[in-house]
Amino acid sequence: MEHEAKIYVAGHRGMVGGALARNLLSRGYENILSRSRAELDLTRQADVEAFFSSAKPDYVFLAAAKVGGIFANNEYPADFIYENLAIQTNIIHAAWVNGIKRLLLLGSSCIYPKLSPQPIREEYLLTDSLESTNRPYAIAKIAGIEMCWSLNRQYGTRYLAAMPTNLYGPGDNYHPENSHVIPALIRKFHEAKTSNAPTVSVWGSGTPRREFLYCDDLADACIHLMSLHDDSFDSMLSTEQPPLVNVGTGKDLTIRELAQTVGELIGYNGEIEFDSSKPDGTPRKLLDVSLIQSLGWSASTGLRDGLALTYQEFIDRGQ
Repeated sequence: MEHEAKIYVAGHRGMVGGALARNLLSRGYENILSRSRAELDLTRQADVEAFFSSAKPDYVFLAAAKVGGIFANNEYPADFIYENLAIQTNIIHAAWVNGIKRLLLLGSSCIYPKLSPQPIREEYLLTDSLESTNRPYAIAKIAGIEMCWSLNRQYGTRYLAAMPTNLYGPGDNYHPENSHVIPALIRKFHEAKTSNAPTVSVWGSGTPRREFLYCDDLADACIHLMSLHDDSFDSMLSTEQPPLVNVGTGKDLTIRELAQTVGELIGYNGEIEFDSSKPDGTPRKLLDVSLIQSLGWSASTGLRDGLALTYQEFIDRGQ
């Protein structure tokens, strides 16, 4: 990407979009386009098309999305599928209409089948049933991948989808019900420590294994991908496979081990209880990251270091 290029970061106020904006600025990209939800409703097609027509970005990072943990996905399935389909469809279509050079769609590893072989390779997409608790979100993201692939094949666009593993970091959502597992644990253990609560209850059995990626590492990976020379970038745009690349660390741990690590980091000395009446979700979700590593990128932030940075930001925000 040329440093003078116009770069639109959709969702710049979210955790991923914020990390992308920080990383771009640190690399000398100053012509960053962004609009708040009040300024631009991405679910309204006419408004999105008018923005693209007037702003004329050269590159697009599509990080805007409705996201949440197991509870939120179960509670608001209609919202998850509608908002994500609308946002993606409007932005990707407007990008094509306006001749955008490259677009990167951000998704999630939950697009893969619930019982995928481990580690999960890109070609496992659509080979089996999805996990029921996040099916509406996953289907929306799969539709976004398919739309990028269809445009690439029919019109020669160069649109790519990056599927990160479970994310955490500065700017995360710490809502007591709608957050993902790491921010939920940080809030629970912090509040338990503050109130001297004897126990902390964690959803599920604690046995599922998960992989976690610091959000600034994801931003670094996304910009690395979008900055690749044409030959390397185009190698991911096959007519035989969806334009999809995994982004992760290649390492996982159990939810029990994660909870113990967060508790130790925060300094909580009570007991941890696991509520097996709550859903576990997918038994294991570890990404095969050999493709992105072959393109010259690997994660650099260890889990404990990333958790420490995240908890400090949580304290600084006065949560």
